[in-house]
Amino acid sequence: MPEITIPTEPIGSIPRPQNLIDAMSRWNRGEITREAVDAIARAATSDTIRRFEASGSPVITDGEQTKPSFATYSVHGAANIEPDGIVIPFEDGHTRQLPRLTAGPFRYVTYAAEYLSAAKTQTRLPVKQAVISASALSLIYPKGGIPGYSREQFLADLVSEAEEDIRRCLQSGASAVQIDFTEGRLALKLDPSGHLLKQFIDLNNLVLSRFTDEEKSKIGVHSCPGGDRDATHSAAVDYTKLLPQLFELDVTNFYLQMASEPDRPRVLKMVRDLLRPHQRVFVGVIDPINAEVESPEKVCARVVEAAEFIPVAQLGATDDCGFAPFLDDTSTARDLAFAKITARVQGAALAAGRLMA
Repeated sequence: MPEITIPTEPIGSIPRPQNLIDAMSRWNRGEITREAVDAIARAATSDTIRRFEASGSPVITDGEQTKPSFATYSVHGAANIEPDGIVIPFEDGHTRQLPRLTAGPFRYVTYAAEYLSAAKTQTRLPVKQAVISASALSLIYPKGGIPGYSREQFLADLVSEAEEDIRRCLQSGASAVQIDFTEGRLALKLDPSGHLLKQFIDLNNLVLSRFTDEEKSKIGVHSCPGGDRDATHSAAVDYTKLLPQLFELDVTNFYLQMASEPDRPRVLKMVRDLLRPHQRVFVGVIDPINAEVESPEKVCARVVEAAEFIPVAQLGATDDCGFAPFLDDTSTARDLAFAKITARVQGAALAAGRLMA
């Protein structure tokens, strides 16, 4: 019998140290130089990578230490955006606000490959890279339109830029490129008819259609109900309303929030029915917004449970969400995040042994 392994990967973000949060805020206000921020950011990234290596994680990220947020890194600092875009309410009452595009053409200021290249100089481990979805960025175009720059022109530019973001990561040696699609369930919250979600799926598939099957073998999508300051924006939306359309995305890997799901068997059964032979599902076995550190045994039990529905050869383990998708999220301590990551790595190995027995 061949040896069973359970691939395990993080989602991406790790809580930033306070001195980095303070430095980036001061730089945005023009109080310190970019060089001063970069020195602090390099130290934070180096510490993050060392901790990932110590956890035993076979695949790591840079913890998104220098991203202002997972959603807006690509347009942060652009001259043609204003901060007063769509407001996203979270279930505890706090909100996040997307920027608003004011003029065309739409172009990225920063491509994610810049973060990837910096991280790869500091480790020999495989490094995956998260990128924001085209559908999330589509929300920055104002409802009232932009004179001389139609929505159709914007979407054409957006698809090209999203393609370039992914392509540069692949060319820079990413072990995997993960498209963050946390707005999937949010789309159903905003529009229960599913029309908005279909628009999102179609837009992302336009981007994916520009890649070969070989390239798509390294591309995946992450779905969760949002996670920020220990709250979500759409956990109340029934997961099974999302999954049929989510699995229409032409990717190989799916990173699915599952640890915090109240009825995992029901959801896993649907995943089993939707999964195609060339795809892999990384089930969430760690809940980042729960202060409890899961034991390796609990992680193992969650993986074994998933294996009752998903073929082991198509199964992986991950975290439900990033630990700090936004720069200023300090609701989870760095030590706690890495304790949870270590438990995931150990629990996945334990599950592999039990599934082999």
